[in-house]
Amino acid sequence: MNKIYFSLLLAMLNSFVYAQNSLKGTIKEAGTNLPLEQVSIYFPQLEKGSVTAANGSYEILNLPSGNFKIVVSYIGYQTISKAILIDGKQIINDFTLQESAIEMEEVIISTPFHKLQSENVMKVEYANIKDLKNKGSITLADGISTIPGVESVSTGIGIGKPVIRGLNANRVLVYTQGIRLENQQFGDEHGLGVNDAGIESVEVIKGPASLLYGSDAMGGVLYLNPEKFAFPNSTESDVNLNYFTNTQGISANAGVKTATDNFRFLLRGAITSHTDYKTGNNERVTNSRFKEYDIKSGIGYQITNFKTEVRYNYNNSNLGIPEEIGEQSTNRTPIKPNQTIDNHILSSKSSLLFNASILDVTLGYTSNIRKEFEEDEEGAALHMNLNTFNYNIQYHAPKYGILETILGAQGLHQNNSNFGEELLVPDATTNDIGFFGTSHLHFNEFNDIQVGLRYDHRTIKGDANGTLGEEGYIAALNRDFSSFNAALGYKANFATNFVARLNLATGFRAPNLAELTSNGVHEGTNRYEIGNANLKNEQNIQTDVALEYKNEHFEIYANGFYNSINDYVFIAPTGDEIEGNQVFAYNQQNANLYGGEAGIHIHPHPLDWLHFESSFQTVRGKLKDGDNLPLIPANSITNTLRGEFNKRSGGINSGYTFITLKSVFEQDQISLFETTTDGYSLLSIGLGGTITIFNSPMDLRISGNNLLDKNYVSHLSRLKYDGITNIGRNISLGISVPL
Repeated sequence: MNKIYFSLLLAMLNSFVYAQNSLKGTIKEAGTNLPLEQVSIYFPQLEKGSVTAANGSYEILNLPSGNFKIVVSYIGYQTISKAILIDGKQIINDFTLQESAIEMEEVIISTPFHKLQSENVMKVEYANIKDLKNKGSITLADGISTIPGVESVSTGIGIGKPVIRGLNANRVLVYTQGIRLENQQFGDEHGLGVNDAGIESVEVIKGPASLLYGSDAMGGVLYLNPEKFAFPNSTESDVNLNYFTNTQGISANAGVKTATDNFRFLLRGAITSHTDYKTGNNERVTNSRFKEYDIKSGIGYQITNFKTEVRYNYNNSNLGIPEEIGEQSTNRTPIKPNQTIDNHILSSKSSLLFNASILDVTLGYTSNIRKEFEEDEEGAALHMNLNTFNYNIQYHAPKYGILETILGAQGLHQNNSNFGEELLVPDATTNDIGFFGTSHLHFNEFNDIQVGLRYDHRTIKGDANGTLGEEGYIAALNRDFSSFNAALGYKANFATNFVARLNLATGFRAPNLAELTSNGVHEGTNRYEIGNANLKNEQNIQTDVALEYKNEHFEIYANGFYNSINDYVFIAPTGDEIEGNQVFAYNQQNANLYGGEAGIHIHPHPLDWLHFESSFQTVRGKLKDGDNLPLIPANSITNTLRGEFNKRSGGINSGYTFITLKSVFEQDQISLFETTTDGYSLLSIGLGGTITIFNSPMDLRISGNNLLDKNYVSHLSRLKYDGITNIGRNISLGISVPL
């Protein structure tokens, strides 16, 4: 028996140690046959890649045996995505790239099969953080609101939460470092909790993604991709500085990353500081100031058939809670009321690669320490610690003909603890476990189908708090929630340039602790909230249709959705008052949301550098009794004229300029406790580019938002009911320097 075990061990070692293949070749421009430098060649599943040298050559070493997708991409050229069979010591593969005015495609990570967007059955929005910064975004929450179908519920400029097609808070799940971010996201006055430094891109799934992510993904997913490690045997470092005139804001970050053949390491630190912002009336909003410190680090190890990485993110925020336009100050330290938040995010991701399959194991731990300080009180009035451990295990089964299948298990263990005098939600423990399977069938170049099924079970146990019969009493809680969910998608390429997608998916959300247990004044909203311990699962089904036509110089798309939600949880006034505070109670009722996005993109020949883009978005939400849902974004249309210039000889030089007019319509489809919000238009202009100094590229950018200094208020601003308008004219300047 020992001999058998020893033989098996030798066989495994042989597959791990000796299956060290390599891929090499050259990449040239089609037509001219000239070599292309700095082209990216990348294996998404392996997270390995390289860039071409001046002569167009590349080489990637230590590749495992198997069939893996490779992506070849370069700005100004069509992206190539193809499967390559690695079954020999050295594989030679040359590529030729066709010039294209269409933007470079990226691999979508938030969906399970890591395909290009054009290959995906599910439509996913993608945005590069660099592009969001070029538009002058002050924070990450501010930046994502430029993506069609995405908005932000804001409290000033320091606190913002994503809204996807009218759903927010616990109905939208945020993923960072490959794990779910848990930070008491039920509260409107709780921000995103992630700094954009060290984030490479953001992907948005607009619709139920419970099949892939479980509870809380019924409205969509905001998936944040961390910056990649350096390529093997290379070292990179950079410094990035931004200044914002409106808030006299400073944002700076610096990072370094290095890699050998097997080890990888990165480190990035950031600091942000803003004074009170000025409205279009040139008045500073008292205590809208905030400070933020952020550190991101990572270490990885990779051999032929195994790779692992560990990442850690520490974020400290000190946020003022604005309530009025009072003392005009440029002080940077928040005054009371304010909140301090410490976020610790620790994650590990490991992959074991076999000849025809892959096992991925992702583990995560998050610690959210939230303290709120009030006037005339010593110490933190509210102090909550939320600690969450989660896991995600996925097995990519061997490909069987046209069929790709992934089987997985996910879950979390979460503890909430209170240490302050005030209490929003009780001490509680939450446990989740879910099992799922999803398959992709690629029939031919014209038809793809994706199907999946999932089961989840959640247990919530909360401690009693207070004295029975007295104000603020919270009874003990012990609830179980279960749900089956399914998804079916179909993508058809009816012609070379026309793509249609149809997706049907169900999703669910278990009620959160605030909805189940609240019984007291919520200081962040100035109302007395009463929970309902008998609330049921929210369960929805959404139909999503996406149509897209694209040729060399013209693109047009239209996305429509209809979202039917059973037992939608909402809060509404009861008409009573307790100690001067209006009483709001949580209830359930069926609801429907519907709407979509449409747009065009024109880049006319021969002016391929010139681009005109226009997009329109709309969403409506109603309860079964006909009342409108709260916090539904107003309809809007965004028109952008931009130019992009590239010079590929004599160094890496590029430039861009844009002018954008965003028109937001009046929002009069409002809930019972909202008021109509007037429409407005905002003008933005920006330019920037990359210049080469001493053989080193340097990025410069300048942009102006709300250039006409419009005094306006967003329907999703929580300061609207305090008579406080949004930020006025803001000029941002930025520079990025590699070291």
